[in-house]
Amino acid sequence: MIRKAETDDITQLIGLLGQLFAIEKDFIIDAVKQRRGLLLLLESERSEILVAEENARVVGMVVGQLLVSTSEGAFSLLVEDLVVDHAFRGRGLGGRLLQLIADWGYHRGADRIQLLADKHNGSALEFYERQGWRRTNMICLRSYIANGVI
Repeated sequence: MIRKAETDDITQLIGLLGQLFAIEKDFIIDAVKQRRGLLLLLESERSEILVAEENARVVGMVVGQLLVSTSEGAFSLLVEDLVVDHAFRGRGLGGRLLQLIADWGYHRGADRIQLLADKHNGSALEFYERQGWRRTNMICLRSYIANGVI
């Protein structure tokens, strides 16, 4: 079953994020920060968290956030944190989560969907290619803001 995430799911979602962040070199597992981020997402009208559940256990998740795209003149859907528990992969859950979050964004005015993936996560890159995703010429850059200064 796939459904909208609830506050009671946060502990299980943090566990899934731990599996994902263990693969992605740019992220650190920090349950306090992940809990804070998940609460912000659950409270926002421009974001959605969907979960795959089996036998009352959350076994997959995906996050979608609406951004305004000046190039599209519309909302763009940013997909983050698509992860399926190791024991439940290969059952089509990832593809279903991805399609349902795309539907959510589409019904809120998004006409483009985008995501970032770790360049060393070959299985994730292959998954996205099988789903019809294509690489762009864009690269990701990041900095942090401390006291209002980059």
